[in-house]
Amino acid sequence: MDISVVVPLYNEEESLPELFAWIERVMKAHDFSYEVIFVNDGSTDRSWQIIEQLQTKSDKVRGIKFRRNYGKSPALYCGFEQAQGDVVITMDADLQDSPDEIPELYRMITEDGYDLVSGWKQKRYDPLSKTIPTKLFNATARKVSGIKNLHDFNCGLKAYRKDVIKNIEVYGEMHRYIPYLAKNAGFKKIGEKVVHHQARKFGKTKFGGWNRFFNGYLDLISLWFLSTFGIKPMHFFGILGSLMFFVGFVAVIIVGASKLYYMNQGMPYRLVTDSPYFYLSLTSMIIGTQLFVAGFLGELISRNAPERNKYQIEKMI
Repeated sequence: MDISVVVPLYNEEESLPELFAWIERVMKAHDFSYEVIFVNDGSTDRSWQIIEQLQTKSDKVRGIKFRRNYGKSPALYCGFEQAQGDVVITMDADLQDSPDEIPELYRMITEDGYDLVSGWKQKRYDPLSKTIPTKLFNATARKVSGIKNLHDFNCGLKAYRKDVIKNIEVYGEMHRYIPYLAKNAGFKKIGEKVVHHQARKFGKTKFGGWNRFFNGYLDLISLWFLSTFGIKPMHFFGILGSLMFFVGFVAVIIVGASKLYYMNQGMPYRLVTDSPYFYLSLTSMIIGTQLFVAGFLGELISRNAPERNKYQIEKMI
């Protein structure tokens, strides 16, 4: 199969028939063999009924229905698991991503040799409450990830070589950082294509701008930490704990030595515990020990959570 199109969605009943008809026209025009995987992320409208109707009319349609709303990353994870195409395309269901971009994205993967191609919505039709946080988020992501050539990490329209999506784990809200995940997995050829961004035709956006920025910042820090210290947490906690313990230990010696000095000079005798620096030094040693122990526990756990990517799937077609 040439292409798998994975479409995560939440309450997009109005746009689904038009989106599939558009994808179908593009695929037939270029003679692609394909499938479209709709992942219904706990929608409360008629989205799933629409998907079932589309499936009765075309054997190219596949569907996954979550029992409740989990988020975009779980939807992509389950869609990636089912995808069979040599090239996997992801796009949002709100008709703001154009299926007309698919042939060129496919060519960039198969002919230009890219592992991943991310869309760049150079001209956007989003409100300022969404565009300003997006610019700040992308600038931070470029700095932390080291992927300097991407302007829009969170663009829903992306193309992947099949090996990429089968060798990365998208969980939590890490869909924003799939290029970073791919880079950490050893896929180095990551490209970008300017894509057409359309104004939303139905409903309203399901994601708040500033909320997405703050959540994205926290996810980015988590991903940086996990990619750097995920299998070696002792390298972070151990060094930090050892440093704090050493500073506290040296400070205690200095406090004790100063008391002995004052006694030898015939100055009034005061207990070591009378000095506030003694307690600060002791606190530093205790915190250092705790961080060191946290490093050992982190090594034992090594971020292997067996329930990380298990979701309640109600139906599959």
